[in-house]
Amino acid sequence: MNKIGNYFRESYKELTEKVTWPTWAQLQQSTMIVLVSTMLITALVWVMDFLAGGALNFLYQTLF
Repeated sequence: MNKIGNYFRESYKELTEKVTWPTWAQLQQSTMIVLVSTMLITALVWVMDFLAGGALNFLYQTLF
C-alpha cells in the first residue's frame, strides 16, 4: 500500500514542480498551428478523393 501512496505523491510532485506548462500565448499559437494544419490536410485529402473519384468514374464509363 505504501508503494501506491508513494506513486501518487511522486506523480503530484512531478506535475507541480518538474513539468513546464506553456504560457497562454504559446498555447494559442500551438492551437492555431494545429487548426491550420488540420484544415490543410483535410483539403488535401478532399482534393485527392475528388480526383480519384473522377478518374474512376471516367475509367468505368470508358470500359463499360
